[in-house]
Amino acid sequence: MSNDIGQFVWFKSSYSGGEGGDCIEVAACRPGTVHVRDSKDTDGPNLTFPATAWSDFVAFARGVV
Repeated sequence: MSNDIGQFVWFKSSYSGGEGGDCIEVAACRPGTVHVRDSKDTDGPNLTFPATAWSDFVAFARGVV
């Protein structure tokens, strides 16, 4: 996948609905990298995490860990 953030394919949780509320979007990019941004400010900054750290966070948020 390209390093150009404009080329990333962003995903939003199906729980967020269509109103564009307080959501984040996630893009799995280069192998082992996940980008996160505010869905209300898609041109704003984004955070980059190692895929393993993102996976750990999601497991914690789901209460699996």
